[in-house]
Amino acid sequence: MAALFVAGFVGLFSETALNIALGKLGQLFNADATTIQWLATGYFLTLGILVPVTGILMQKFTTRQMFMTSILLLIIGTIFATAAPVFGVLLAGRIIQAAGLAINLPLTQNVIFTVFPPNKRGGAMGVMGLVILAGPALGPTIAGLLLDTLSWHWIFLVTIPLLLFSFIFGLVYLPNVNEVRKVSIDAGSVILSTIGFGGIVYGVSVSGDLGWTSPTVMGTTIIGLIALLIFGIRQTKMEIPMLNLKAFRYPLFILGMLMSFITFFNMMSMLVILPMYMQMALLIAAFTTGLILLPGSLLNCALAPTIGRLFDKFGPKAIITPGTILVAIGYAIYSQVGSDTALWVIVITHVVMMLGIGAVLANVQTNTLNSLPKQFYPDGIALTQTLQQVSGAIGIAVLVSVLSAKQNSYLATVANDSTQAAAAGSSTVFTISLILAVVNVALSLFIKKPMN
Repeated sequence: MAALFVAGFVGLFSETALNIALGKLGQLFNADATTIQWLATGYFLTLGILVPVTGILMQKFTTRQMFMTSILLLIIGTIFATAAPVFGVLLAGRIIQAAGLAINLPLTQNVIFTVFPPNKRGGAMGVMGLVILAGPALGPTIAGLLLDTLSWHWIFLVTIPLLLFSFIFGLVYLPNVNEVRKVSIDAGSVILSTIGFGGIVYGVSVSGDLGWTSPTVMGTTIIGLIALLIFGIRQTKMEIPMLNLKAFRYPLFILGMLMSFITFFNMMSMLVILPMYMQMALLIAAFTTGLILLPGSLLNCALAPTIGRLFDKFGPKAIITPGTILVAIGYAIYSQVGSDTALWVIVITHVVMMLGIGAVLANVQTNTLNSLPKQFYPDGIALTQTLQQVSGAIGIAVLVSVLSAKQNSYLATVANDSTQAAAAGSSTVFTISLILAVVNVALSLFIKKPMN
């Protein structure tokens, strides 16, 4: 598990760490904002395309084969990115990194659900929840420190020792835990899945630059939705589908997917919007912003395994419902922010919110997958992981667009004050997130421990 968790941490750290350096990289590589944004968009896009395919790959190849492929892709991608002389090589490195993470995340969940009995999975998934939150949350803080003291290359260099540890540890200790079956990969399904998930993730990712009414955004999103519809129909008619959609026959699985969508939609957008609010409305430096968000992130990391064990002991509703309430309280406070909000309010609210997210995130996933029979685990994992990446990408794109629109509206109709405009935009975004968080509280009341 250590080998898988460390590799996953590096992949998720890389997902957000480079965001803080995009402006600097744009100057160094002489690339405009839209081009340089591809370092983030390309990462999301690769995950959206490849994660759905891993469900079938985990049935076709051994655990060790999948792990070694994952870790080698992460190492090669990191080396490419570190040594990149031109933008194209850096982008290629990012895409190779994302391909490694796209294999690692579903594989880690599959190993947990194969190795651990149902009454111990909460603790194991709690540690995975730590990894899922710690990587993206610590990325901007550590990257900000490295940028201030060294150079952008170190954002990648610091992860190489961790990846080498993971490689050696996995080589020595990781057994084959999955049952390999003779399954063929249906080319038509792969193409439809790629167009479907890729089209949606690309469409929403570029919407911030091009606008939601842009022919490119509307066209790629509609094509993606049509491809997904055809993909779904095709899966139901195949004897051995690439992604078994029979998982949706289980009501608890559908409930968990809805809650996961809302959680990741809100969480990934908050990781972008909250630092933007602090830098634009409160005029705080990037590294200081990272430090302000650090207590909540560290507390969440420290408590994640304990929360997982409490889930095993007391069941889902006792942990998940209070977690959703804490998240809603956090957004209720954030929805009232202005350009003069005290920093201690931001810090304490972030701590409350991260505790809530820690109670919801991994435990909803555990309960969602526990509701499936064992033979559906690879498909269920591929579906939940794909949903996370797609909902995260949609959340960032939609709420950044709302923030921008509200800012522009404020500047045009109320006052020419950029800090007030940023505060007004952030408050609107957090109000939308609050509504979704309240929906999650209501959904959590229907959650229960699966019978199987």
